[in-house]
Amino acid sequence: MTITDPRRRIELQKLLKKLGLIDLSKVNWTLLDTALTHPSVSQKNNYEQLEFVGDAVVRLAAAELLKETYPHLPVGEYAAIRSVIVSDRFLAEVAEQYGVEMYLLITPNVRGDRMGRISRLADAFEAILGALYESTKTMELIRYWLDPILSEKAAQVHADPARQNYKDALQEWTQRVHKSLPTYIVQEHRLNKGEENERFLAQVWLKDQMLGEGRGATKKASHQAAAKQAFYAFVNQDNISSSPKK
Repeated sequence: MTITDPRRRIELQKLLKKLGLIDLSKVNWTLLDTALTHPSVSQKNNYEQLEFVGDAVVRLAAAELLKETYPHLPVGEYAAIRSVIVSDRFLAEVAEQYGVEMYLLITPNVRGDRMGRISRLADAFEAILGALYESTKTMELIRYWLDPILSEKAAQVHADPARQNYKDALQEWTQRVHKSLPTYIVQEHRLNKGEENERFLAQVWLKDQMLGEGRGATKKASHQAAAKQAFYAFVNQDNISSSPKK
């Protein structure tokens, strides 16, 4: 199947070459075009179904990669690492790194929705994977360029004692060491354009001690940022200082 607009096909070829695809002869260009069409542009021909397929594709690719790279890890460790490397946040980072957004057909008002950007980028990236998988019904067009991306992130997560889920790791530590759960206090700030990543400021407390604080575009992200600071400040200590952390 082909795309009627030759300029669009040239754009998509550029994107695939950025990702690292070499042989483009088996790519279904119509599927790829659909993978980069937001529902705001077309209610019928958009990336939603391909994103559904791509979600399964990236999870399978990650599972195979982890099993091949870390054959002796328990299954629980596989699940913990995979949850990070297939997360919307990481996939959106990859999509941003390769400039996927500039190829995404989307209405101006939706493009201006900064709060939904991470989800859109992750969905579009998964839809690309779905389109490439559906082009051959195999991983032929996917794993050789996707593996290095997932592998680098997997190595970072594997080396991180918190598996990059600092909120859960901090909670586990406070329960084990202090028999208590941390609490979070969040403040929302009105920010200028371009400062969305600092909209929320969270502080994490254990009883009457502040363990850390952090900012994020969402309350959840600010919780993780505060927990990360607290985790690295206190996780290797047996006792928490009696004075709040500044």
